[in-house]
Amino acid sequence: MEQQDISSLASPPRVCAVSYLNTSPLVWGLERTALGEQVRLSYELPSICADRVREGAADVGILPVIEIERQGLHYFPETGIACRGAVRSILLVSRVPLRQIRTLAGDAGSRTSVMLTRILLAERYGVEPVIVPMRADLGRMLDEADAALIIGDPALLLDPEALRREYEVLDLGEEWFTHTGGQSMIFALWAGPARHIQAPLGRMFEQSCRYGREHLQDVVAAECPARGIPMPLGREYLTRYIVSELTANDHEGLQTYLRLARQFDTLKVSTSVLAV
Repeated sequence: MEQQDISSLASPPRVCAVSYLNTSPLVWGLERTALGEQVRLSYELPSICADRVREGAADVGILPVIEIERQGLHYFPETGIACRGAVRSILLVSRVPLRQIRTLAGDAGSRTSVMLTRILLAERYGVEPVIVPMRADLGRMLDEADAALIIGDPALLLDPEALRREYEVLDLGEEWFTHTGGQSMIFALWAGPARHIQAPLGRMFEQSCRYGREHLQDVVAAECPARGIPMPLGREYLTRYIVSELTANDHEGLQTYLRLARQFDTLKVSTSVLAV
């Protein structure tokens, strides 16, 4: 695999990735080929990746898009975590009718998905619940709030159809697709301060992702058993639901999301984030 000249960056760059199955194709080349010798790779929850970049403990991370906006970061547009319809791993589970939700237990590992939930609940169901950050434990979350947001691997361990026998359940990727008339939803991108967003590093991420997509059977076989995720579900998830290689159409959905998010976000956000 072609090596990239990243000598102008910190040697080696500190790269923080998300510790969920949906990130595995993105980092497979970094983990399994010589590309990984050029970076220092670590793993965290999405929200913690964002914090590490903000604090300067990491140079680049696969960051929630809402945090890229809030921090005024630059990003690589070619690869990330997205969906073009149902996503399966972002579930809203409510023990009351959706229009009666007043409190929402939000997965503490998520920021983009919490904002997405706020947008969809307000615009589709006319409610703006109080958000209660909690760890991903559906039973405890529903003991404390009317509804719960579960993302990532914990959501893949749930059975949405079984839950629907007792609760209201929404796949937020599907809800977004319906609400926007068919737009994609990008959840995370490789991002960091402008000085780190240089073309050779971007090409490295593209090569790593391409290698991962070409070896999805290996990704599934290695990652799913350790996470307790059935391999057929993991294979379907990474092939049917999750999109890793992004297009201009996907980024149109991102701009719609950010425009709507600005109406809800109390933080001052940048309007000049560059896609390099």
